[in-house]
Amino acid sequence: MPEAYGPSWPQRIGEALGSVRQLGARAWLALSGIAIGCAALVALMNIGHGAAQHVRQMFQGLGSDLLVVSLEGAAAPGGALGLEAEPWPPGIRAAAPLATAVQALQFDRTSIEVMVAGSTAYLAEVLDLEVGQGRLLSRYDDQAAHLLLGASLARQLRARVGDRVQLGSYLFDVVGVLGGRGYNPMLPVNFDDAVLMPLAGMHRLSPAPQVGTLVALGDAGVGLTEVGASLSHFLQARLPRHEVDVQLPRQMLESMAGQSRMMSWMLASTAAIALVLGGVGVMNVMVMNVAQRRREIGVSVALGARGRDIAWLFLLEALLLGAAGALLGVVLGLAAAWLFALAAGWRFALHVGSLPASMGASLALALLFGLQPALAAARLQPLLALRDD
Repeated sequence: MPEAYGPSWPQRIGEALGSVRQLGARAWLALSGIAIGCAALVALMNIGHGAAQHVRQMFQGLGSDLLVVSLEGAAAPGGALGLEAEPWPPGIRAAAPLATAVQALQFDRTSIEVMVAGSTAYLAEVLDLEVGQGRLLSRYDDQAAHLLLGASLARQLRARVGDRVQLGSYLFDVVGVLGGRGYNPMLPVNFDDAVLMPLAGMHRLSPAPQVGTLVALGDAGVGLTEVGASLSHFLQARLPRHEVDVQLPRQMLESMAGQSRMMSWMLASTAAIALVLGGVGVMNVMVMNVAQRRREIGVSVALGARGRDIAWLFLLEALLLGAAGALLGVVLGLAAAWLFALAAGWRFALHVGSLPASMGASLALALLFGLQPALAAARLQPLLALRDD
C-alpha cells in the first residue's frame, strides 16, 4: 500500500506547538481573551446555579404537597373559627389551623418579645415537625400549660425541657425543643424563633385567638390544584365572612425554577459576549501571524506542502490557543464563583454543565475565528508569498 502523503497528526500538532511558542506575547494576548470570556461564562453560570440552589434550600421546608390558606375577615364569635377538627374535603390528608400572637416571655431574668403560635397536634404531621429535645405536643396537652420552644429561641434563652417560662401572667412548662427548620416564607411564623402551644392554650393569652392561617397536607399523587380549589370552596362556605386565599408552594417552586433558568441564560448570554470578543482577539492574532509568516508559507509550499497542510497548521494553532485559554478560564471562573459564594454565605454548588459548555464554546469560537486566517494562508501562491513587500 502506498504511504500516506503529508505530515502525520503528531507532527502537525508538534509544529503547531512550536509556532505558538514563537508567538510570545501575542499568544498570551489571544489566550487571555479566550480565558477571560471562558472564565466569565463559567463564573456566571455557577453563580446563577449557586443562587438557585441557595433559594431552593431556603424554600426546602415548604413541602411539595403543602397547601397554605390565608384567612382574612371579620372576627368570628368562636374566636378560633372551629377549625380544630373538621372533616376535610377529599385529597386532604391532614390540616391544622394556626393562630399567632406576640407576647412577652420571661425566663431566668430574661424578658423578650416572642411570636407565639397556637395550633393542634396535626401541625406536626402537616409541617413534618421534629424535636431536638423532649416530645411534640399531642391532643392531651390541650388543657395543660405546655409549650415547645424553637431551636434558636431555646439556645438564646438557654432553656431546656422541664424549665418553666412565663407568658403574660401564666407559667408554662417546656415539654420539648423543636429541631432547626430554617425560614419558611409561606408561613406567618418562623418556628426556630417562636413558641408553639396548643390552640386551646392560646385562650390564656387572648380571650378570642384568631386563626389567620390554615396549613394542609395533600395526599400523595393527587392534583394539588384541584384539591386547593376544593378546599377554597369548602372554607368559603364554612367562613362566608372571610376571604380565603389558597397558596401552593409547589407552584411557587416551579415559578422560581423557571426564573432561575431564565436568569442563568441571561447571565450566560452576557458572558458569551465576552467569549466572542476573545475569539475576535484570536482571529486578529492569527491574521497578523499569517501576514508575518508569508515567506515561511511560500517556502513550505515550494517544498511540497499542500494547501490543506498549511491550513491545518494555522487552524491547530488557533485551537491550541483556544484550548489553553479554555483551561485557564475554567480554573479562574471556578475560583471566582467559589469566592463569590463564600462572600455571599452560600454553599458552593458546581454547575456540571458549565465546564463542557464553556470549553466547547471556546474551542468552537477558536475554530470559527481561526478558519479564515488558515484558509487565507492555504490560498497563498508561492511566488506572491516569497515576494518581498
